[in-house]
Amino acid sequence: MRSMTQFFSKPRGRATHGVEPVADVGIRRRSLATAAATLLALSSMVIAPAVIAKDRHNDGDWVGTWSASPEAVAAPIRINGQTVRQIVHTSLGGERVRVRLSNAYGTGALVIGSAHVAISAVGASIAPGTDRVLRFNGSPTIAVPAGALAVSDPVALDVRALGDLAVSLYLPENVAAATQHSGGLQTTYISAAGDFTGAITVEATTTQSFYFLTGVEVRASERARAIVTLGDSLTDGFGSTPDTNQRWPNLLAERLQSNPGASRLAVLNAGLNGNRVLHDLVGTNALARLDRDVLVQTGVKYVIVCEGLNDFVIPGLIGRPGEDVTAEQVIQGHRQIIDRAHALGLRIYGATSNPFVGSRFFSAAAEAKRQAVNQWIRTSRAYDAVIDFEKVIRDPSDPTRLLPAYDSGDHAHPNDIGYRAMADAINLSLFRDDDED
Repeated sequence: MRSMTQFFSKPRGRATHGVEPVADVGIRRRSLATAAATLLALSSMVIAPAVIAKDRHNDGDWVGTWSASPEAVAAPIRINGQTVRQIVHTSLGGERVRVRLSNAYGTGALVIGSAHVAISAVGASIAPGTDRVLRFNGSPTIAVPAGALAVSDPVALDVRALGDLAVSLYLPENVAAATQHSGGLQTTYISAAGDFTGAITVEATTTQSFYFLTGVEVRASERARAIVTLGDSLTDGFGSTPDTNQRWPNLLAERLQSNPGASRLAVLNAGLNGNRVLHDLVGTNALARLDRDVLVQTGVKYVIVCEGLNDFVIPGLIGRPGEDVTAEQVIQGHRQIIDRAHALGLRIYGATSNPFVGSRFFSAAAEAKRQAVNQWIRTSRAYDAVIDFEKVIRDPSDPTRLLPAYDSGDHAHPNDIGYRAMADAINLSLFRDDDED
């Protein structure tokens, strides 16, 4: 293609004294017409896809209401022609719902024979009249390739904020459940052989892990947005009471729903037990999973990061000295997370990590690094704001320890009361609505 300077350069000819011959004028007019047509075509090439994208993907009112970050497991359970019913606790309500299924760590296609969503009742039961068949581009079945994600078609269902949904998957083939979330603290039901996705209740064995299910989204108001909480076991709620949704992200969602100015906000939990910023262990490291678990979540506008302590304590616990890192290296990891969130226009807040003196994880070296990272979070102004969890849950008489009333018993993780104190300490004005334009 010729350059634009070529289109607008004077034609070579016999012009004298500033007057062009008639033939050359005609050529010039045709050149200008050609240039105008070319410019119009070029502008169409630039504008049309954006217009089409807006028309085709006008999903601004879809937002995630629940999430669980997938992780690989060394010894996955096998599910063979069985139904898995999983209970999720919503943060935001809506009139329509769809789900995300992940085969992130599978080695072959994950075949979904049938999938349903319903309002959860007691245990493995669903509320009569609420069962909905989920389809995937019109089909009741789908084969999700290894490493891939599948999103269901939307279905009409009145989803309440802070309510429970049951998502039931029938897996007709013998599959290793290599993609799971092991720290779910929520009972999952696995049936005997057969498709029970639409059954009111299911006779089943139980686990406390999520399998293949990584997200639930609702259609809400156009102003609905999501807060994603990226972290380790402190964010995943380790030490809280199972089946009661006492993790601090759940409790933050409760506060938001009780505040008329913030009830448009969902909270998505991207915590993983044992997660680290720089190295894999339980789950992929935070830098590697950031895009999948945080940045592409539907409706995300805010991110809270609470990561880093495991980078210092785990190498000594599991005998991997080669994975020992400095405070400066973890800080650099935080800066990378901040830069990538800011590049997408997200607001990102840094949370300080928990005191852990007296726990089996403690070492003086790890404590010094933890203190250094916490001090950087508080003072560097790299994050858009700071949430000082350490200050909230530490013992004022001994700031290196958890307050006994908040201690789950392992001297590193809070109990239900401690997690509520953490949620209550978050300033809701951080999620102000001044940039929704």
